[in-house]
Amino acid sequence: MKEPTTATERLLSRAAEDTSFRARLLDDPKEAIEQELGLRMAEGHRIHVHEESDTETHVVLPPRSRYSAEEREAARSGATSLEFLKRTMYDPAPPARPPAPRRKVARARAVTPEALARGARESIRRGLRFLESTVDRNGAWHCIRFNLSDPKIPRHFERPPFVSALCVLALDGCAEPRARAMCAGTRAYLADTAEHPGFWRYYRHLPQDLDSTSLCSLAICTHPWILLGRNLPRILANQDGEGRFMTWVLEDDEPDVVASFRIEADPVVNANVIAYLGDRPETRRAQEWLVSRISEDSLEGSSKWYPDTVTVYYAVTRAMLRAQSALDRLRPNLADRILGLREDREAFGNVLQSAQAVSALYNIGSLDSVDTERLVEMFMGSQREDGSWPELLAFGDQSLRWGAIGQIGHGSESVTSAFCIEALERLVEVLAGSGKRRDGNS
Repeated sequence: MKEPTTATERLLSRAAEDTSFRARLLDDPKEAIEQELGLRMAEGHRIHVHEESDTETHVVLPPRSRYSAEEREAARSGATSLEFLKRTMYDPAPPARPPAPRRKVARARAVTPEALARGARESIRRGLRFLESTVDRNGAWHCIRFNLSDPKIPRHFERPPFVSALCVLALDGCAEPRARAMCAGTRAYLADTAEHPGFWRYYRHLPQDLDSTSLCSLAICTHPWILLGRNLPRILANQDGEGRFMTWVLEDDEPDVVASFRIEADPVVNANVIAYLGDRPETRRAQEWLVSRISEDSLEGSSKWYPDTVTVYYAVTRAMLRAQSALDRLRPNLADRILGLREDREAFGNVLQSAQAVSALYNIGSLDSVDTERLVEMFMGSQREDGSWPELLAFGDQSLRWGAIGQIGHGSESVTSAFCIEALERLVEVLAGSGKRRDGNS
C-alpha cells in the first residue's frame, strides 16, 4: 500500500482502519484532527467531514473567487493601468535615508558575554518597537519598490503578502512578546489574502507564484488548507522536465503578463518550495539541482530575483532545517562558501547580507566559526536611534535587458530590520552558551 504523503491521506488511511477514530472524525473533526496530528489548527476556520455511502455521493464545490469577473479582467491589463497600479502600490515612498553613522560599541576587557548579550537584547527590543510602528493595522509589512539604475523614477510603497511572510519567518525565532504579537497579526493577514486552495501572488496583475505561496504556506502552516495539503497537487504540477519548480503558476484564467522567457527555475524559489514540501520523491530532483549548483559553485547569474549568493545560501539552509534531505550533504560546503564571503573579521558585505550569513551559519551549526562578539557589536553599531536598520536591496529583477526600466529593486528598513533581529537572536544564543561554558570551567 502506498504510504500517505499528505495529512489528508494520513487521516483517510487512519479512518479506514480505526472505526473509533472515524466516529470521532465525523463527530468533532477539528478536535480529532488536532489530536491525531499533535498540533493546533488556526482559529476561526471550521472543518466539515462527510461520509459517503453506496447510495450517497457528495460533491464539494470550491469557494467562489474572492474577485469578481470585472476585477479579474481588470487584472489582466493591470500593468498598463495607472489607476490599477495605484490600488496595488502605495505612492509615494520617501527617499531612502542614508545609513546612520557607525556607532562605536566599546569592547572593554571587563565586558562579559552576558553583558554583551544584554545589550543585544535591548537592541532587539528597540528594533521591534520600530517594526511595531511600521506594520499596518491589518498585519501587513511594507516594502519599497525602486529603480536601481535611475533614482529619479518614483519610489512606491507596496504590501505584498510575500514580504509579510518573509519577515514573519525571520522573526520566528524571537520569543519577545512584541514579536509574537506582530507575527500573530501578520499570520491573520496572510490567511485573509490566501486564494483557494492555498496560493498567493505578489501583485494582482501578476499570476500566482510559488515563491509567495511557499513562504506564506510556511508562515501559516496550521491553516487547514495548508495543513491538509490542499495546494500540493498544483505546486507539484508546476515543475519543468528536470523536476525543478517554476516560479509562476500560469492558468488560462490568470493574468497573462509574464513573457515565456521570464519563467525560470530560480534557486531561492526552489529552496523555498522544498522548505515547504519537505523531503519527498517529488522534490528530489530539485534538491539534486540545488546540490549540483552549489557544489560546482555555479550560482552566479542563476537567479533573477535575488541579488547575492548569500541569499541563496540562507534559503537553502532554511530548507535544510525544515526538510532533512539530500541537501544535508552541503553543510561543510556551505560553511566554507559563506565564511569565504567575509570582507574582514566581522562583515559579510552590508548589514543585510551579514544578517543572512549569520542566520545561515546558525542553521547549519557553524556559527562558532565567527567572532560572535564582534558581529554583535557590528549590528548594534549600525542600528539607528529609532531602532531601525537601513533600507537595502533585498530582492529584485535585475537581469532584464530593458535598460533602466527593467532594473527593479525591492527593500525597506523594515525588511532589513527583521533580518538583523533574527541574526542578533542567533548571536545572543551563542553568547549565552559561551557564558555557560565559561561558568562551568571556572
